[in-house]
Amino acid sequence: MSLYVDIEKTFPDFKLSVQLEGGDDVVALLGSSGCGKSLTLKCIAGIEKPDKGRIIINDGIVFDSEKGVNLPPQKRCVGYLFQNYALFPTMTVWNNIACVIKKPKSQRHSIVEDIINKFQLESVKNLYPRQISGGQQQRTALARILVSEPRILMLDEPFSALDTHLKWRMEQEIASVLAEFDGTTVFVSHNRDEVYRLSDKIAVMNNGRIETTGTKKDIFDSPKTLAAALMTGCKNISKAEKLDDSHVKAIDWGIVLKTERVVPNNVKHVGVRAHHFRYIPETSNEDNTFPCHIHKIIEEPFEKTFMFSFGAGADVNLRFEISKEVCEKWDSKELRVCVPADKIMCLEG
Repeated sequence: MSLYVDIEKTFPDFKLSVQLEGGDDVVALLGSSGCGKSLTLKCIAGIEKPDKGRIIINDGIVFDSEKGVNLPPQKRCVGYLFQNYALFPTMTVWNNIACVIKKPKSQRHSIVEDIINKFQLESVKNLYPRQISGGQQQRTALARILVSEPRILMLDEPFSALDTHLKWRMEQEIASVLAEFDGTTVFVSHNRDEVYRLSDKIAVMNNGRIETTGTKKDIFDSPKTLAAALMTGCKNISKAEKLDDSHVKAIDWGIVLKTERVVPNNVKHVGVRAHHFRYIPETSNEDNTFPCHIHKIIEEPFEKTFMFSFGAGADVNLRFEISKEVCEKWDSKELRVCVPADKIMCLEG
């Protein structure tokens, strides 16, 4: 195990309580602003001190409140990519990278030149951070982290300071770095698409706690909690009531749904992703098929979004997203929609 975290830290109006483990994989902390993601990274790095708990990196204890262990950041061998990159403004790109290398001075030049070539920074190596682009600053910061030979990598919203046209390219570059890194990477983001593309495992944070953890496929297919469903982009959510093991009432939508998965006793909400609804011809008798009323059609470049409700009098609009090619024949304000039993998400909280 490369990383083990079990910590608590209490503030007057906020409590952080995190249990997290990582091996040779990318673990994403997914959550809204203020939920404790960055604070968790700072505790792992030694910038913030938890009130109690343990942090273990590569079988070495770096924090243990009971044993009185609290190693300083420089002894934890953690590579931390800050949102603002934290480059030294009075040092050139070359010196920013060189200053963290612990090996003999005779080896430093070749190490820096190799990483500069790898990150395509040759043309700016003698410039200062203020003279280079945001993407170049990020590559410099990442290069500096890697030459320090960290045990774990931590990336705090690595694309938030980049212009839109740079994000995709930098994401691919970071993905290549992560694929070669032999250890745990903790990746913080509130962007579900970035998290899905870059991570192996996702931990959903809400109000200082990790609510659920799993592989990215499991978290997106079956988020389990309301916060997880919202953070993974579910746009259709209703309060719910369990009727039996295979039926749940969607209170806000005014319908009863048959489910493929067993309905948990503590279900509080039900969710359906906008692209999981299906149009059903009038001749079909499939389960969970209901007449609905279209309130509005929003046209996107390659798809249409139908805002609809189950029943003309309902005031709760649901979203049904579908490609233009499939829905060209839908001219009526009335249609029948199926909620597939295997796509219904029963949510706690």
